[in-house]
Amino acid sequence: MAWGYLILAGVFEMVGVSLINKFNQEKSLQAVIYLLLGFGASFFFLNLAMNDISMGTAYAIWTGIGAAGGALMGMLFYGEAKDWRRIVCLLLIIGSAIGLKLVA
Repeated sequence: MAWGYLILAGVFEMVGVSLINKFNQEKSLQAVIYLLLGFGASFFFLNLAMNDISMGTAYAIWTGIGAAGGALMGMLFYGEAKDWRRIVCLLLIIGSAIGLKLVA
């Protein structure tokens, strides 16, 4: 169950990152509330995951999901460059997270 919590934490981290972009577009109380809820859920699920997964592994995978997911969302939804080198680097991040899962 801890790995499921960790994946949820990473997904909410991606949501939080995308909500930063929303906040930059419209400085409203609603945007701030959504931003805090997104990151709050991310930290909540990270906390649950760290009850069974070591801190180093959990943090690295959580950060990887957030970083790779944020970059992918930027490419898919916000018109950021889809250069092959960026994609290779994202695959390295994802591969590293999978590797940590396999050896943890």
